[in-house]
This record gives sequence, structure tokens and C-alpha cells, in this order.
Amino acid sequence: MKKRQQYLWPIIVAGSLAIGVFVGGKLHFNDSPEKLFSTNSKKDKLSRLIDYIDYEYVDDINTDSIVDVAVNNILDKLDPHSVYIPKKDMAKVSENMKGDFVGIGISFFMEKDTISVVRTIEDGPSYNKGIKPGDRILMADNDTLFGQDIPNEVIIEKLKGKRGTAVKLKIYRKQEDKTFTITIKRDNIPLKSVEAAYMLTSDIGYIKVNRFAESTFKEFKTALANLQKQGAKKLALDLRDNPGGYLGIAEQMADEFLVDGKLILFTKNKKGEIDKAFATDKGTFENKPIYVLINERSASASEIIAGALQDNDVGTIVGRRSFGKGLVQREMELGDGSAIRLTISRYYTPTGRSIQKDYTKGHKDYYQKFTDRYSSGELVSVDSIKVADSLKFTTPKGKVVYGGGGIIPDVFVPIGDYNEETISSLESVGILSRFAFNHLEEDRTRYKDYTEAQFIKNFKVDDILFQKFIDYMVQFGAQGYNTFSYSDFEHKIKLYIKASIAEQIFNPNAYAIIKGQDDSMLLEVLELDNPSKNSDQETEENED
Repeated sequence: MKKRQQYLWPIIVAGSLAIGVFVGGKLHFNDSPEKLFSTNSKKDKLSRLIDYIDYEYVDDINTDSIVDVAVNNILDKLDPHSVYIPKKDMAKVSENMKGDFVGIGISFFMEKDTISVVRTIEDGPSYNKGIKPGDRILMADNDTLFGQDIPNEVIIEKLKGKRGTAVKLKIYRKQEDKTFTITIKRDNIPLKSVEAAYMLTSDIGYIKVNRFAESTFKEFKTALANLQKQGAKKLALDLRDNPGGYLGIAEQMADEFLVDGKLILFTKNKKGEIDKAFATDKGTFENKPIYVLINERSASASEIIAGALQDNDVGTIVGRRSFGKGLVQREMELGDGSAIRLTISRYYTPTGRSIQKDYTKGHKDYYQKFTDRYSSGELVSVDSIKVADSLKFTTPKGKVVYGGGGIIPDVFVPIGDYNEETISSLESVGILSRFAFNHLEEDRTRYKDYTEAQFIKNFKVDDILFQKFIDYMVQFGAQGYNTFSYSDFEHKIKLYIKASIAEQIFNPNAYAIIKGQDDSMLLEVLELDNPSKNSDQETEENED
């Protein structure tokens, strides 16, 4: 399928949007003011105003910031997803969408005032040079990297660079109480889109996709092929919290599940021109059971896949109503290293529905609608989702679906209660990761004899480690957790601690496997796949 030069820019829920569009033009000072405003276009008016300020205003002014502010006001009049990407942010944005970056291949955080290696990327430069979890990086070339006030951006800048260039690192290894110097050549480091892939049961594969970047489809195909070799005849595709990305990648992924000739989506621009995308005969998972997991933070490209399958009566959509982004962006360079992502069309699911939320009342109202889902009860009960009969559509097999604000799942799974969500937040704010790191630092050799499979199957967080975690939380002084009843959720917290330790010893896949054992949506998938088995188990338990 021909790849389109179109983007579905990731949603950043409740965050701030990037600002500004550079409007160029030269000012000829021999022009009179009358000529300025009578013979030039609107964009000339703006560009000349900036130049007047640049050359004539009494004080020195950073006109770049004025441009950003001015164009922020312009973009505020458009949709919430037309955004400006400043030059300073372009590299990071490009890396995220390309799927790799050039660096030394470590994940780290600042422990007190020092860079602490959490883990190295397998087969990356640091891994191959023998850098170990727990190592502290003290210097890069001649630059000191420890201290209270060193921003993360500065650290990353010192460790990144051009591919093939070398950086000399001074390392302190706490385990051996020694300091040494090592030279590492920077290389391409993948940013994984497929963060987990494993067998959920003997015949159900599980794949977690966190975004739709250039490398995503290739990663997905590799993961799917590996699972099929292990016996996967069904698939749970996890798109929860996936904010989207490239439209073309979503089309390719949907094509894996739809038979030749099925409509995936169509787009319509301001001229009314329609462009349709159809499935081909290249799909490797056609006519097989598939469960797509979505939630309120699944957006754009994630919604394309969910909508394409739902409207073609393929698979089962499980979870909660998705975000509701049905706009297509295209990146346009501005000539100074910056760019804009401008909305150029809307996309529609195969039945003809747009799932774009209303944004006519402004950006603040647009994101407030998302926040309101928590207070309206929509995340707890499917009956609280407001739908309009005017946005009702019907699939070929007669299933009723709705447009106007996201994909409503076929099977609803409510969000956890306040306490359950509090536990989940422990990982999102990094508390569990830091606790696991500190625990491992006490004695990393205690886990050296575990294989990944043995750890997942046999390791249990004992009461001593659980109490250490509670003590850590008290010492940490985490706001909002002081009155939390940890003992009431001992099983779940122990599971999360185990998962965090596994991630740092092994990899994110081990983390996902362990955490998935208490995942309400995955448990729902198992129930849907084999309801009679689960009912029999419940009957046996009741008889006992």
C-alpha cells in the first residue's frame, strides 16, 4: 500500500500545545505605511510588523518569541491538533516518530545527584561495553555530570551525538566500589513501539503497541510472526494509552486483519475530495479472532484500527470509549528548522462515521470534555456515555455503532475505583521504579540465579519486602499516599513490585507479563474467549 505523507499527531491529554508559525518576508523601508497596508497581503502585514519591531522599536526585543505568541493566537482559532513544532523540539519529535535515536543505549534517572543506570538496551553500545545496572556516570569526556542542578536536557545532550562518534565516560560501580573510564561509540538506539509481546494463553497472543511510528509496523509484524510460531491463533492487540501517529502505519496494521477489498477508512478534505484506503490480500491474520483493547487515552491511529475492525464486523473491541480524534495532519517545514502539523482532512470509518469530538467552543472546552468523563460516570458505566441518534450507523451485520466522540467498545470494562487507580499511579509517577532500583542496589546478586521464566513463575514478594515498600512510601513522603491503606491491596501492590523488579533485571516484556496477571481488561478477554471454562471454575469454587 502506498505510504501517505500524512500524520495523526499524538494527543497529549490535559497538556499544553506547542505554539507559533513563522511568517517570513522582507521589509523595504522605502515603502510608505499607506503602501504597506494597501498593496500587500495579510501575511506581509504580519511579517512587516515583526520587522518594524526588529529594526525600529526603542528596546531590544526577541521577535522570535513575538512570532510564537502571535501564531499561537492564530492556531488557537483552528482545531486543537494543528500545532507548531519549534526548531529546538524538532529533533526529539522526529526521533519519536522515526522510532530511533543516536545515543549510548541506557535508561537512567538521577539518584540523589548522580546519573544512575537503571538498565542498558540489549545489544546497544553500553550493553556491549559492559555497562551494568546500578553504574553511576560521573563524567562524559571532560564534563561533570553529577550535581544538584543539572537538567535532564543537559545530560541527554552530553550522551547523545552523531552516530559513530565516541564519548569517554567516567563510571563508578557501587557493587565493586571502583571507578573506571570507558569509551563508547554512539549508535542508533531503537525506540520500541511494541513494548510487549507474549503468549497470554496457549493459543492467544498479546501485543502492546504504544504509538504508530515509522518502525511500528515492522516491529508489529515481527512480534506477530513470533507469536504465531508459538501457536497464536487469536490475538489481543493492546492500544490502551496509545495516542496515535502515522496514518499509513495504522492502515498497514488494519490490513493484517481485514480481507482483500474491505474499506479501512476514507478521508475528506476541504474541497470535498475523498480518498479511500482498502485492505489488500497481504494480511497474515485474516479471519482469526482478535480482541482490541482501548481506553479513554487511545486516540487517532488507535481509533482507526478499532473503527476499521468494528465497522467490518471483525473481532471484539474491549475497554472504554476512546479519545475521539478524527482529524488528519500533515507536517510542513517552515524553512528555519521548525515545522507545523496542520490539519488537512477528516477521516471516517468504513460505515461513514466521524469520531472527532466537537472543538468549536475552543481548546479549553475540548480538553475539558475529556476531564468531564471522570465526573460524569462514563468511565464506570457504559450507560453514562451520551450518544446522539443522528450519529447512529449500522455495520454490515447489523451492529449499531455511533460517531461523534470516540469508539464505543463492544464490551465495556469500567475503570478501577479510586484506590485501584491510586495503585496504578505509583508506576506512572515513577515511585515503584525507584523503589525497585533501591531494593536491587542493596544486593543485586540475590537475583543472579533467576532466569526470566523462573522469576516470573516462582518469585514472590514476601512480607518483609512489602513492609519495606510501605516504609519507603512514608519516608518518600508521597503526597496523597499517606492515608492509603496498603494492606487492603497487598496482592496488587506485591504484583506491581515484582513487575518493576523484573523490568529492571530483565526487560519490559517481563514487566508486562507479570502485571497482566491482574489486568481487568485482559481478564475480560480470557472470559470472552472461554466463558464456559470460567463459569465451570466458578461453580467448582462455589461448591467447595
